[in-house]
Amino acid sequence: MNRDSKITIHMVSSLDGKIAKPDNSIEWFETTDNYEKGVTEPESMPASVDCYVMGSKTYELALSLSKNYGWPYGDTPTYVLTKRTLPVERASVKFYHDSLEKLFEDLKENYSAIWIVGGAALTKSVLEAKLADEFSIMILPVFLGEGLPFFEQVKAEFPLHLKQVNAYKNGMVELSYQINR
Repeated sequence: MNRDSKITIHMVSSLDGKIAKPDNSIEWFETTDNYEKGVTEPESMPASVDCYVMGSKTYELALSLSKNYGWPYGDTPTYVLTKRTLPVERASVKFYHDSLEKLFEDLKENYSAIWIVGGAALTKSVLEAKLADEFSIMILPVFLGEGLPFFEQVKAEFPLHLKQVNAYKNGMVELSYQINR
């Protein structure tokens, strides 16, 4: 096992904790805010991430959006948790339907920066199984009111340690937390 492996839950969220509008549109990602003290825009996906994990609904949305915006995960290995048969459009995508514990045990053998990039249900399952090490949350300067929540009801308490805060010129704030065990 790679002892230095980190499993990070990453999400882009509105200030009120929504990850998508009810119709899954993402134009709200394009903020026109200007924070003068902010640093330049963040990378869409950091080069240090060497593996992504997502749920099937996130995969389907990413496929749909990739027609206009491109595939945001590049050629980085991406594992989709699903029991359904989904279209395979990229060689870097693998489908998985066994236990989360087994998946992350296997992934930690080969990858050091594993990012969970989508889905409230997946996030809940990972948290309740105590598999995540960190959070990376990008909060956009918008309040959506309606939409899909970042978190489903998680029935556990997690003390966190704030590792880093970045404020960007577009008004986005990035919060990085370590999960204390």
